[in-house]
Amino acid sequence: MPPSHSDFDAALLDVEQQIALLWRRGRAASQALSRTLHPDLDSAAYGLLSILDREGPLRVTDLAATVGVGKPTVSRQIALLTDLGLVRKEADPHDGRAHNVTLTDSGTEHVASLRVHRHEFFRDRLADWTPDDVHALASYLGRLNEAMSPRQ
Repeated sequence: MPPSHSDFDAALLDVEQQIALLWRRGRAASQALSRTLHPDLDSAAYGLLSILDREGPLRVTDLAATVGVGKPTVSRQIALLTDLGLVRKEADPHDGRAHNVTLTDSGTEHVASLRVHRHEFFRDRLADWTPDDVHALASYLGRLNEAMSPRQ
């Protein structure tokens, strides 16, 4: 027998509250991680570095679209990351008027270090979970991310 509408809505309310809490705590953790690089970096900085590590060189507009923030916000972070020697701008080989942002060797090293710290963070927080529980969480989060993706 399918759940009643009110049972489903009550469950959705629980999901909304838990996601909001997860969002706040995740953002705080990302903020702390980014600030290990520099006190002025916000949580988006780690995301930008990770995207560049995964995707390779990208234009600032493409980075902004990927993380879902405005170009001015990304431009400020890229300027700071450039000053820190973690990224550099290079001429776009397909459009001489445009520039791509790419990781420096130092940036690549910092991303690897941050990835280790992030893994240790989760290992510490989920240490008393079974591998099956962690796999189940990953599966549910994957389903949630798929459901939350922009509809085409």
